[in-house]
Amino acid sequence: MNEKVKEKLAESLTSDETGIIPFLPYLLQDFWELGSSPEEMLLTFKNHIPMNRDTKVLDLACGKGAVSVRLAKELNIHFKGVDILPEFIDYAKCKAQEYGVSDLCKFEVQDVNISVETEKNYDCVIFGAVGSILGSFKETISKLMSTIKNEGFLLIDDAYVTDQAANGQLQFEKPYPTYDEWCECFHELGLHMIECKSCTDPVSDTAEKEMSWITSRANDLMIHYPEHKSMFERYVISQRSEYNDLEENLIGAAWLLQKN
Repeated sequence: MNEKVKEKLAESLTSDETGIIPFLPYLLQDFWELGSSPEEMLLTFKNHIPMNRDTKVLDLACGKGAVSVRLAKELNIHFKGVDILPEFIDYAKCKAQEYGVSDLCKFEVQDVNISVETEKNYDCVIFGAVGSILGSFKETISKLMSTIKNEGFLLIDDAYVTDQAANGQLQFEKPYPTYDEWCECFHELGLHMIECKSCTDPVSDTAEKEMSWITSRANDLMIHYPEHKSMFERYVISQRSEYNDLEENLIGAAWLLQKN
């Protein structure tokens, strides 16, 4: 894993320090879902995406496979999940077996920057709450398009700011596009927007529970690795800052787009 990939990986999981990467599986061991809601994505599939037994879905930066496994179970279609952390992929494989969908789910350790060059002809690609690991938002959408068929679908879970001034208020997150800038990008790339679900629900209840998990695991690591105490403390602060951004300055959104 080269240094640039490490930086993007750390950023996607709420850190600006690559030294945290070996500790991420421990810090995030209490989570299965690492971003997108499988329930919301399931509704989108059922309402808008035609499916049959040959339908193939690519789940990029799939984390621990929560979306792929749960949708495969409900929809009986094929998923391929890709993530760069072997521990996450091992967990996803165990969950696929637990849910009885090992025949529908294939999981592979790979950098998604390679995946977008090699994976082709999918009916749908999912890119859920991953950040900028593929580049700018325009670069990301363009690369994702190369993995799907004509008239295939992109399901993207990300966020936007109400205006550019809001970017100055962000505590952790990098600058985000506005809603109009996202839409302009989709139009320029020839994508048809089928649905956009904006999330305005408060995240405070979920945030407190999840912060307690992360803080507890970070405290464990501080005991075992006192030389990295300040790094773990900064990671907890970054996590809190991200939750604050989602609560105060960012609007989460899931877009379903179709390639014309």
